[in-house]
Amino acid sequence: MSKNPLISIVIPTYNYAEKVLRAINSVLKQLTDEHELIVIDDGSTDNTKELLSDLQQKHSSLRVVYKENGGAASARNLGISEACADYLVFLDADDELNDCALEHVERHIQEYPLSKMIIGGYTSVWPGGTKRKKTLPAPLPNQAVARVQGYLIDKTISLANGATVMHRSIFDKGLYPEYFRNAEDLPIFAQALGNFECSILKESIALIHKHDDSLRHNVQYDKEVGLALVDEIFNTNRLSADFSVLKNKFVAQRALSLFRGYYTAGLYEDAMIMYKAALKVDISSVFKWSYTKKALRLIFK
Repeated sequence: MSKNPLISIVIPTYNYAEKVLRAINSVLKQLTDEHELIVIDDGSTDNTKELLSDLQQKHSSLRVVYKENGGAASARNLGISEACADYLVFLDADDELNDCALEHVERHIQEYPLSKMIIGGYTSVWPGGTKRKKTLPAPLPNQAVARVQGYLIDKTISLANGATVMHRSIFDKGLYPEYFRNAEDLPIFAQALGNFECSILKESIALIHKHDDSLRHNVQYDKEVGLALVDEIFNTNRLSADFSVLKNKFVAQRALSLFRGYYTAGLYEDAMIMYKAALKVDISSVFKWSYTKKALRLIFK
């Protein structure tokens, strides 16, 4: 390449040999000199290495970087350092780009050169084949606090890896937290919304495949992250003190989410700890009957 590409697509993968080929091919078929594709193999123990080696023989534009297993956050951070472009897309190994996605992104960058995070549309795909396109708010709130509130608390702003394009300057505020095995993207998305100009790309640029073994639904990883996610998001290196007005609401919401996961998994003591944590910072949580009903069942067991 005579010049740096505009967009780097980074695909972290770990033991996804049966799915990563779909993700890679969805990118390869639309690559131009304005793009680069990097696959980060996070220490896979299946036949991923053999598959990627064979693929490199056929596609010289495919870069593969191998590392010891360290989790999705460490793989993405390595992708940031390996990437040559100013704009990065992190595509999960089990997802895929829509046709013409990169063309849409290029055009958007030209039209909105000051935007540092492009929030694209995406289509969720369930195992049975059901699809649902995610609609995005237009326009985004002008105030940074309102944007972060929309993402973390109100859930009016939905972001998905693969459908979000980030300028590398975003990571000057902080990298992905490598001690998290899930939810590592939340602090990054929050710091982007809170510190940088963002824009909406209405086209659906990614297919996000839903499945039961998603890391986000792994209760053990949820226990490891727990409420530490709150402190990571509201770390003043990432978000200024102006955003602290949102913290208690998010603590309550996060605690209730953990309560529900623990309850479903039969971890009842852990569940009650999280329910009490939610009430401690926001007593109005008691009026969320779907949670309170479960808590009462545990109290009167």
